[in-house]
Amino acid sequence: MITSRLHAFLSRLPFLFAFSLILSGCTNDSSRRILGTLERDRIVLSATSSEIIVEVLIPEGSRVTEGDLILRLDDQKQQSVVASAQAEVERAEAYLAELNSGARPEEIAAARAQVASQKALSTEARKNYERISVLVGKNMLAQSDLDAALARQNSLSANLQNVKDKLQLLLKGTRVETLEQAEASLARARAALKLEQQKLDELFLYATRDSWLDSLPRHKGEKVAAGTPLAILLADNVPYARIYIPEPFRTRVSVGDKLAIHIDGVDRIYAGTLRKVALDPAFTPHYALNEKERSQLVYLAEVQLPPSAAELPTGIPVQVELP
Repeated sequence: MITSRLHAFLSRLPFLFAFSLILSGCTNDSSRRILGTLERDRIVLSATSSEIIVEVLIPEGSRVTEGDLILRLDDQKQQSVVASAQAEVERAEAYLAELNSGARPEEIAAARAQVASQKALSTEARKNYERISVLVGKNMLAQSDLDAALARQNSLSANLQNVKDKLQLLLKGTRVETLEQAEASLARARAALKLEQQKLDELFLYATRDSWLDSLPRHKGEKVAAGTPLAILLADNVPYARIYIPEPFRTRVSVGDKLAIHIDGVDRIYAGTLRKVALDPAFTPHYALNEKERSQLVYLAEVQLPPSAAELPTGIPVQVELP
């Protein structure tokens, strides 16, 4: 009986061996198929300043084209800042124009009249000093009277020279250095206006490329802080498969490799191109792991699908075959 059982067992060995090979092949094929999902590039539009959302123009899930206005923040405060900056530009422009135009005829005439008046006063003071000097020599006036007359003469002479200098400035026009300073002030005012106008424009959130409006994390009426995500877009382009490559397979693949992609609900198999593999594994520190633990490490990777997959939706499961 034992012999008959042994004979029967030996006769079944080829079938058992073949079955084990089939199981082994299935296991290997299964281990080479990496699960993942279809993804598209995410574009996050954030608030540039702390303001209230006053209007949402496009609902979630809508398709948008580059330049579409999605939502806007309250711009009243920034409008005032822009108006102030604009007024400063106009003031700087007017001042520069005044310098370039030079003095008006009325100003020159007034300056000449002032010179004539000061010249008459200075002449009178000089003659008065000469008369008092003669009288002091005859001991008819005190020395203090002569000192007072001299002081008045010197003062009026200085005033005369001052008004003459002002007249010369009006006749010669504005100095080059003064014009350059005015031009620099105008340039600075225009740059400040441009910056404030840009801040105003950024309160209006536009789509930056053709895409799908995936989500609006905030709602109308909320006051958001600067840097808060306000709209998340999914790029309207060909999707890619996001997978995690196990550590034992990492050395078998390189960027540019062609990989087969199976998509749930789709009969055809797509030929994808490995476009990116993370340099560091998902679990760290990898240098402190033993051989068994290292086998649990995975590397984030992206496999680009061909243009024929452009209509596939985002988020569906996929399987990517590794070599």
